[in-house]
Amino acid sequence: MELLVEEFTREGDVVLDPFAGFGTTLVVAERMGRVPVGLELNPCVAAYARLLLRRPEALIEGDARRLRDYGLPRFDFSFTSPPFMCRGDVEDPLAAYAVPGAGYEAYLRGLRDIHRQVRQLMKPDAHVVLEVANLKRNGQVTTLAWDVAATIGELLHFEGEIVVGSDQPCGWPRGYGYDPSYCLVFTQGD
Repeated sequence: MELLVEEFTREGDVVLDPFAGFGTTLVVAERMGRVPVGLELNPCVAAYARLLLRRPEALIEGDARRLRDYGLPRFDFSFTSPPFMCRGDVEDPLAAYAVPGAGYEAYLRGLRDIHRQVRQLMKPDAHVVLEVANLKRNGQVTTLAWDVAATIGELLHFEGEIVVGSDQPCGWPRGYGYDPSYCLVFTQGD
């Protein structure tokens, strides 16, 4: 995270994470002298993440699907890891897995709709980075990283990817699941 913040921002820049989770992006941005802004839907996770921030008000307990409703500032850099979904999953990841979803294609449309709102908040030279992975479960592969790249690429210019590997795959078989993950880099383009 530090490398990405260093690469894409300067001190005082606004860093947005629309799926803040436990606040890693916000904590790192704040520690490096950037202005963190984030949303997290799960109230328990948001409460924990706020404990880690010097400015806990930087994290809003809110729904990324309604990004425009929060009066957020324009940002210089956005980094997030959206909640993952495999084809065939029944829960809606964009609703914190708390309700049934409408399927994988609806999930991708939801990510596109969120990033349509993200695009409206981008400063002209801003970068958006999404960390995602292709997933394998029960012998079935979900090409989540490629599907997200194509979906968000309908709105933003795909600059490329940064492959992130791990020496300790956290119980996942090497090459499957979250290892490697891909930081997909986007700009507004022309």
